[in-house]
Amino acid sequence: MENSTINTEILNDLIEINNDRVTGYEKAITELSQQDSDLRSLFSEMIMQSNRNRSALTQEIQVLGASADTGTTTSGKIYRAWMDIKAIFTGHDRETVLNNCEYGEDAAQKAYKMALETEGLSANLRGIISEQQEDLKASHDKIKALRDRVSS
Repeated sequence: MENSTINTEILNDLIEINNDRVTGYEKAITELSQQDSDLRSLFSEMIMQSNRNRSALTQEIQVLGASADTGTTTSGKIYRAWMDIKAIFTGHDRETVLNNCEYGEDAAQKAYKMALETEGLSANLRGIISEQQEDLKASHDKIKALRDRVSS
């Protein structure tokens, strides 16, 4: 497969992951209690982070002469449906919300790792994707640390 086609497919996959992330954090914000204003602020930052990622990835797709995807991944849709069902049984407590967010962050890390393992990825895109992965890893670690504090 031609490099620009490979690069476009990878970028579109990562755009969809970032779309999932935005949708997931928007949903998580609605599940927070009044006492969780710290999480509301953190989740809003993570939405902005994914919007920046998506914008950078979209710009690179346009450079390649293609169009960016605007949807979310199938697994993301399944994950959000599972999150809805799980919330019915477990409630919307802080620990549950953080567990669900960590699950989503793990999925994002996996997607970025797979993208970086793809042969034929241009050096420029590899740099952009690596930088975004590092940013997302920091977000993952914040979520995990907060979750660990709640569950201990």
